[in-house]
Amino acid sequence: MSRFKTKYMGLELKNPLIISACSLTRDLAKVKQMEEYGAAAIVLPSLFEEELTYDQAYIENFTNSFQGFTPEAFDYLPEPEKYNNLDGEEYLENLNKIKKAVSVPVFGSLNGVGLGGWTKYAKLMQEAGADGIELNIFYIPTDPKLSANDIENRYIDVLKKVKSEVSIPVAVKLNPFFSSLANMATKLDTAGADSLVLFNRFLEPDINLETLEIDPKLEFSSAIEMRLPLHWSAILYGRVKTSICAGRGVKNAEQMIKLIMAGADTVSIASVLYQHGLPSIKTILNDADKWMDENEYTSFNQMRGSMSYSNLSDPSHLERLNYMKTIKAFL
Repeated sequence: MSRFKTKYMGLELKNPLIISACSLTRDLAKVKQMEEYGAAAIVLPSLFEEELTYDQAYIENFTNSFQGFTPEAFDYLPEPEKYNNLDGEEYLENLNKIKKAVSVPVFGSLNGVGLGGWTKYAKLMQEAGADGIELNIFYIPTDPKLSANDIENRYIDVLKKVKSEVSIPVAVKLNPFFSSLANMATKLDTAGADSLVLFNRFLEPDINLETLEIDPKLEFSSAIEMRLPLHWSAILYGRVKTSICAGRGVKNAEQMIKLIMAGADTVSIASVLYQHGLPSIKTILNDADKWMDENEYTSFNQMRGSMSYSNLSDPSHLERLNYMKTIKAFL
């Protein structure tokens, strides 16, 4: 399927289908299967900032509790700054193992909001063999004193700091809730982002009425959620130089094709693998191949961006016109 080839963050991919960060990509055997079924790249599960900082704080507290013991006993304990984080070390070992086992690009993922250990572990991921890094800057601003500008600068600062420490490409996984998403995308592009991943999916908690406690909920993304990254891929295509990876609720070939037509360079999937198994990768690619034959498309490059904002005869359909028509039709 040479006509499926695409470029993402400067890397040559055999097709646009990327497996996004999830628990499945932690398993070496499953990752090998993903490659066999046709996955073009793999994003490892996120290494969380809280895991890194918690373990460091735990060791420091443990070490400090031995203050006053004999020097001989204290010498058996490592200095906090020399302690190698167990979660981080295990993650890096697994990354290296997976990278050696497959031929497709493997991306590390960092999830957090502070500058802290991000730069250190981004560099270590590169040394472990990662082909790129995805920054999942998951931040819910609850302080009313923080302005929109403060929040945006935090994203920019994290990106710039990581970019200054690594030479491999860096993607930023965005949420869709910025005051001006197009402006924020442009800022990240200017700051050096090699890709914008559309979009992060917040997992809002529920309330358990029996225990009166906050109850974490996980529900797989639905197909309708694909329309949000579709909308913004179409708007951003041609307006930013960075690659665009779109995903959320992609279940079949038609949805993947729509995202490519909107302007995405790659499409990420995860929930469909949990719901229908790893062979879904091959099904999506085979169905896409069949659709292209039936509709006389020779390559993904031929269709990319054909339905974007810049290529529509009436771009207002991506603005208020669609909203107005839909409301009038159903209300």
